[in-house]
Order: sequence, then C-alpha cells, then structure tokens
Amino acid sequence: MTPRFTADELDAAFAQFQKTTAEVAISDDWDVWADQFTEDADYVEHAYGTMKGREAIRTWVKKTMFAFPGSHMAEYPSLWHVSDPETGRVICEIDNPMRDPGDGSVFTATNMTILTYAGDGLWSREEDIYNPMKFGQMTYQWCQRAAELGTLDEPAQQWMETFGKMFAPRSPRSS
Repeated sequence: MTPRFTADELDAAFAQFQKTTAEVAISDDWDVWADQFTEDADYVEHAYGTMKGREAIRTWVKKTMFAFPGSHMAEYPSLWHVSDPETGRVICEIDNPMRDPGDGSVFTATNMTILTYAGDGLWSREEDIYNPMKFGQMTYQWCQRAAELGTLDEPAQQWMETFGKMFAPRSPRSS
C-alpha cells in the first residue's frame, strides 16, 4: 500500500500547524487554530472527552483556553515530532509552559499528541495524551509562586480555592 502522504508533506503540514499555534498563543484567536481541522474532525482529550466536528472543537478550545489555567499558558511548542507516512500521522511532544509568574521561573508540563493528516493543510483527528495530575501539580506550584510574588490574579486564586486543593502536596501520615 502506497502512503497517501509523504514524510515531507507531513513535516510541512506540521510545521504550518506549529506556526499557526505559535501565532494563536500570542493573538488568542482560537478560531484560526480550530480552522486547521476538517469539518468532521475528532478531537480526543482524555480529561474532557471527545469533541466531534470542527465547531465542537472550536467551542471546546475557546472555553478551555480562555479559562485558567489555559489562559495562563504562554506557548505550545513541539519538543520533537515523528512523521509516519504509513498512517498519515504526526506524533509529537508538546510543551505547555505557564507565563512568567514574575521572577523568570519556569513552570511547565508536556503532553503527547497524535495528529492525523487529511490533506490540504487540514487535520482530521487530534488526540492529546497526558497525566492530568502532573498538570495540576505544576499549576498548583505556579499558583503558589505567583502568590508569593503578589502576581496571583483572580482566576488563578479561584482555581486554587476550588480545584487546586486536590493538587496540593500531601504530608506523610505518622503511624
């Protein structure tokens, strides 16, 4: 069976995907990001479920990226990627650093992403695989540091008072 796309085509499409994602990280125009998917695309997000169709992806990404902690993530660079022409997929590790809390410290967590290419610069599927506990712990640590620096804003404070509690370090029990 001849692959539908070459490795070069997949690499070029992924480079454009990353370029658009980098631009969106600055502009916050998540419509542009969602437009990279086919109308019938699937987006599998293990903590949020599966979004079916570009418009469902658009709704989900805007809700997620305009709320804390997504609203405080600064960029989404790929640390590495592999193109697989046999499956039409690109597999990569995405870094998700939080914005500087005020002292130059870095708080980040990564996820694995599997993208399935549909051609014409569009993707038919994305699946993000990560450990929600690690993301939560990293976010909690970022909030603690921002609080120490006096830069913890209302959305982050609200997260700390609700969800953050489940990511706080646990002290060992004495027997």
